[in-house]
Amino acid sequence: MYTPLEEKYQRLQKELIAGGVGFAGIMLLGTLWYHLIEGWSWLDAIYMSVITLATVGFGETRPLGSRGRIFTIALILLGVINIGYMVNRFTEALIQGYFQEGIRLQQQKRLIDTLSDHYILCGFGRTGRQIASEFKAESIPFVIVDSDPNQIKTGQELGYIVLQGDATLDETLHRVKIETATCLVAALPSDAENLYTVLSAKTLNPNVRAIARASTEEALLKLQRGGADAVVSPYITGGKRMAAAALRPQVMDFVDGIITGADRSFYLEEFLIDAQTCPCVGQSLREAKLRSQSGALVLAIRRADGTLIGGPMAETRIMHGDLFICMGTAEQLRELNQILDPIQSPKLRLPKKFK
Repeated sequence: MYTPLEEKYQRLQKELIAGGVGFAGIMLLGTLWYHLIEGWSWLDAIYMSVITLATVGFGETRPLGSRGRIFTIALILLGVINIGYMVNRFTEALIQGYFQEGIRLQQQKRLIDTLSDHYILCGFGRTGRQIASEFKAESIPFVIVDSDPNQIKTGQELGYIVLQGDATLDETLHRVKIETATCLVAALPSDAENLYTVLSAKTLNPNVRAIARASTEEALLKLQRGGADAVVSPYITGGKRMAAAALRPQVMDFVDGIITGADRSFYLEEFLIDAQTCPCVGQSLREAKLRSQSGALVLAIRRADGTLIGGPMAETRIMHGDLFICMGTAEQLRELNQILDPIQSPKLRLPKKFK
């Protein structure tokens, strides 16, 4: 299935090819006539067909009878109609920029083919634009999928990798490489579309993390049952944040300052502990000396069984499968990354200027 833009490009391409094939067919018809019916040599037959279709005004290669002249008139008319058709299609392509669009589509396909461990953002409305802005600020590789041509144009103008298509369809998700994606964010305007998108994504890649937008509490529950790893309701979340901003304004300013934006002094990051690469497994936080070596602060630890330890003490043991939630500057988090995972050292999700 092609997007509307791709369909136009494919249609024009087929029409130009059809025109070329038609012209070749007319050329072959003329050559065969002059060779088989008029009895001319192949060279003379080809030459006569070329000058006839080109309407250059040269005289007949050899004298023609009435039958031959009638055929030549018909050949000229066919050639003029065919060439006129091709010129019309070619002019339309130049005026509407189909050739440029074809080049852009090829470049877009190459960019998508290079993506791996990327994020897929489905929907580029008001919510999607804010998500894309945050992804860009943190140098996250991502691709946008939306069915609205206007949203696609806006995304292109902002320099994002975009694909026009229906995110609820498996074929569209295959085109944005759902198989190798790390996370999918369903921010479509309809709860039903978000549910279908999550179901399709989880079917194609059970390991992908699916985040969905929900407008109602009922939709929130259905999306959770549909396999979404996290469901966010802008209305519920927005209401809670507004209440928190009214009750604890300084706390909210601090939290906002460390979880969003590119010009932050402090960042929140999560680290997954792997016994094969982390030398600190089995040690206590005091023995590992994470704070003294890196300066980063361990805010919480989520055990592999889901238990959450908030504000872990110095005696808290580091175990395989732990998820550390830490806060610090970009440099401090880099140092902590080297301590916890010196072998693999995965790239932190920090703005490019800090890398």
